[in-house]
Amino acid sequence: MKRDQAMPFAMLAALALAMFATFFHWQILDLSNVGWLLRGSDNGENALGLHAWLHDPAPGLLRTSLLNAPEGTALLFTDSNPFFSALVFPFRGLLPADAQVIGWWLLLCMFLQLLFAWLLLRRHAPNELALWCGVLLLAALPTLFNRIIHVNLMAHWLILWALLRFLDPRSSGSNKGWAVLIAITAYIHSYLLVMVGAIWASAMLEQLWNARANWRTAAPRLLAECAAILLMVVVIAWSLGVFEPHWPSGNYGAFAMPLDALWNPAVDTYSTFLPAIEQRPGRAFEGFQYLGLGLLILLPLAAILARRLPRPAAEAPDRLARLKRLVPGPIVLTLLAISTYPDFAGQPLPRFALPYRVAIALDAVRASGRLFWPAAYVLVFVGIRILFRLEPRRAGLVLAALAVVQTADLAPMARSIRAYTGEARGAPLYVRTRSPEWDQLVAQARDIAFIPGDVTKGLGVFQEVAWRAAKAKVPVRAVYAARSSLASSARQVEETQAFRGGQIVPGRLYILIDGEPIPPPLMTRVRLLDGITILFEP
Repeated sequence: MKRDQAMPFAMLAALALAMFATFFHWQILDLSNVGWLLRGSDNGENALGLHAWLHDPAPGLLRTSLLNAPEGTALLFTDSNPFFSALVFPFRGLLPADAQVIGWWLLLCMFLQLLFAWLLLRRHAPNELALWCGVLLLAALPTLFNRIIHVNLMAHWLILWALLRFLDPRSSGSNKGWAVLIAITAYIHSYLLVMVGAIWASAMLEQLWNARANWRTAAPRLLAECAAILLMVVVIAWSLGVFEPHWPSGNYGAFAMPLDALWNPAVDTYSTFLPAIEQRPGRAFEGFQYLGLGLLILLPLAAILARRLPRPAAEAPDRLARLKRLVPGPIVLTLLAISTYPDFAGQPLPRFALPYRVAIALDAVRASGRLFWPAAYVLVFVGIRILFRLEPRRAGLVLAALAVVQTADLAPMARSIRAYTGEARGAPLYVRTRSPEWDQLVAQARDIAFIPGDVTKGLGVFQEVAWRAAKAKVPVRAVYAARSSLASSARQVEETQAFRGGQIVPGRLYILIDGEPIPPPLMTRVRLLDGITILFEP
């Protein structure tokens, strides 16, 4: 690779490292630094699922039986990034016994986010200053960093990749490339699959429209390719355990996008300049869509300039015109994001309930507020491209000024998010189960049960005990999963009722959480360890 060709990648690497250092502590790149994760968070479950899979003596296909025994659980439902986990698995013999890869996943996402933003903008920027300021503005949306507690969803680069494919007429019509992108997305997160799928569907509708003059010969092949991709998604979903019967949440709309989300930081520590208006529970996070002051200036400025600035001759035909064919997808996603339960400034607006069957069908996108991400990226991309039409020197200065405003506005957000990884600087692995006796008890146990079986009520304790158990290859009969299977839920209810009736299984370590009362027949057989009520009889 020539020096001139390598320079952009060196710049991308430098920006990725700078962005990573701004929002996260370097110590999270230490593979053996796990303590900052096992604190009752989704990221703790992410690390736990992979940890159990790596230590499972008989691992399944992206599935472990060391959690939620005996049924086991798929990595998808422990939020343990099946795609990245599969890449790590062949190297499990080289990893420390206590290992996490979340830090490296975050660094990879930073680089790929910048890479695809650069690929989208590189051929259109009037100069280097405009290009790199545009890349930063497009890549560093606040919604990306807001997902720090659910890191699989930081793969926003998949949305940019799909947008890049759509904008290129040749790539847009090639289902081979789409199949690769959709397969990777399906193995990372289902919500991102919905977003990428909407862009792909728009590309296929365009192809069908273009084939109308030659319908009899072109349409059957295109429809067959689409059917093959859909079948591939079904197979991937089966491999991830999606088709196991699960309890529906029935709360579509509870985590919707508020109508003021674009300019409302929602959290006091997320903006330097704009006031945060408190959103109703669940919407300040899942419905978070704050753009930052720099982008809030960019969008209306671009709208004003759109009709005044001539289209550069080099851009004829301008590929921005292709985005008109993408409009239906983001519109549908935006309507789903807002749902039929709209809010504004933390206050509910008139709403209507969906029919039961429709609400259950939409259960797969219950955290619907996320679905606005593709629309946000399209708006920012279009705005940057319009500003590229300014006189080169002016374009660079304007975008640089917007990048400075955006950076200044998000500085408190960066400090707040960075504090989340602060424990990585030296926190102990276990803070709730410090006694070395835990390792002895776990090693002696045949399996481990939590009473009640809903471990969300004592998630920190569960994650620490389950981490020890997976390392010792001892099954745990509970799990904190994104979806609860019918079979596992029924079993846990039976086990809880049996314990409450004074029945125990010899060799099983029982751990009581959430203030669970001790059944009278077992009063003399329980004891406290680190303030946690346990019962174990070999």
